[in-house]
Amino acid sequence: MELNDFWQTALADIELQISRPNFMTWLKSSQLIDKKDGVALISLPNNFAKNWVQNKYHKIILGTLRNMDDTTKNVEYIVQSIAAVEALKNKIIKKSATDNVGQQSFPEMKVDPETNLNPRYTINSFVVGKSNELAYAAATSVVKDVGSKYNPLFIYGGVGVGKTHLIQGVGNEVRNASHNKLRVKYVSSEKFTNEVIWGIKNKRMETIKDKYRMIDVLIVDDIQFIGGKERTEEEFFHTFNALYEDNKQIIISSDKPPRFIPTLHERLRSRFEGGMVVDIGYPDYELKAAILKNKLDEKGVSLKDEVVGLIAHRVSKNLRIMDGVLNRILFYQHAKNMDITHKIAEQIIDEVVQEPVRNIDPNEVVKAVAEAFNVSPSDLISRCRKQELVLARQVAMYLLRDLLAMSYPFIGEKLGKRDHTTAMYAYEKISGDINRNTALMQKIMSIKDTVSKS
Repeated sequence: MELNDFWQTALADIELQISRPNFMTWLKSSQLIDKKDGVALISLPNNFAKNWVQNKYHKIILGTLRNMDDTTKNVEYIVQSIAAVEALKNKIIKKSATDNVGQQSFPEMKVDPETNLNPRYTINSFVVGKSNELAYAAATSVVKDVGSKYNPLFIYGGVGVGKTHLIQGVGNEVRNASHNKLRVKYVSSEKFTNEVIWGIKNKRMETIKDKYRMIDVLIVDDIQFIGGKERTEEEFFHTFNALYEDNKQIIISSDKPPRFIPTLHERLRSRFEGGMVVDIGYPDYELKAAILKNKLDEKGVSLKDEVVGLIAHRVSKNLRIMDGVLNRILFYQHAKNMDITHKIAEQIIDEVVQEPVRNIDPNEVVKAVAEAFNVSPSDLISRCRKQELVLARQVAMYLLRDLLAMSYPFIGEKLGKRDHTTAMYAYEKISGDINRNTALMQKIMSIKDTVSKS
């Protein structure tokens, strides 16, 4: 298998282990330059990215590469400019065109620099089922009537249910239908925040304002992450109003509906709720199987029906995890020339999919958190706002959700009869913090280990 194919398969696995914003920020532009004598050489666009990835994600990267190829002994990192990386990618893409048709290709590299849209995300390739048919219908209506019907269009749903595919598919369809006359821009909320920070730092906010006010179709992914960032929210509010008043189309995605984004300013929440708000639910077995078969057709490869069925059955909700499982299986099938039987597929799925911890008493979780933070369980349900207690309480809420999949209202009630939005905020905050705070991540892993053994 080519270095690029190997690395893209690894990235699909790594993306499952860290948050999507962190993956897009730090690893999306990475490239596997060389792999020999047990050492993988990875390029990153600047020194800051190199140091961050080396310090934060080295163990994850090394572990992933070792799982794929047990001859991997170490990973080293170098700095290579984005232009150099893109040139290398283009070289690889041209070379891959002459390779055998049966090999996997990764068109996700070909993101349009003008729109930030990935051409592989299309309306036609979006597989429709009961869980997403309403969102699909709203999206296709927007394509037919840009700017005046369902504006803004707000699509929400859990992680890995296809929101990004659908909203980018709308962008690509609008652009094609207008013969590129309509200016379309896709941006993650994290990128928008970074641009605002850049504008403030360099006293170039007018440049940022002008850039976004010239757009005909603005697509913003993961809007929940701007909540609590006051300057970013303010700038987005004014951008939203300017585009809306000019009948420009706005499309937004989130992991929850506007009213359940606890840190979002009320004036933005009301703007979002003034349009069309639709959800994408978790896919059923039939939809997952159809998506898998569609992906196999796109890649020009095949798997036994029993293996496709097994993947659809074992991956319960997250389509991104399902994609990672599929990529891992295809890697073994092509790179290692393995016949993927039901038993082998089960072993591969077990490597990727971690089963949730079951039959755990919620009281044991609360007790374990209290012991880890050297407080009492009664402190966690108290109204005390000491910093150390607030953190411990948030960790308890996070673990009740993460380990036991308990509802936010139950968690809030369990920990001091608090509102469910408090539990939602705690889960989101800790989910982000553990990717930046190694000590906190280790403490949470220790608590999980304690709970699982109790």
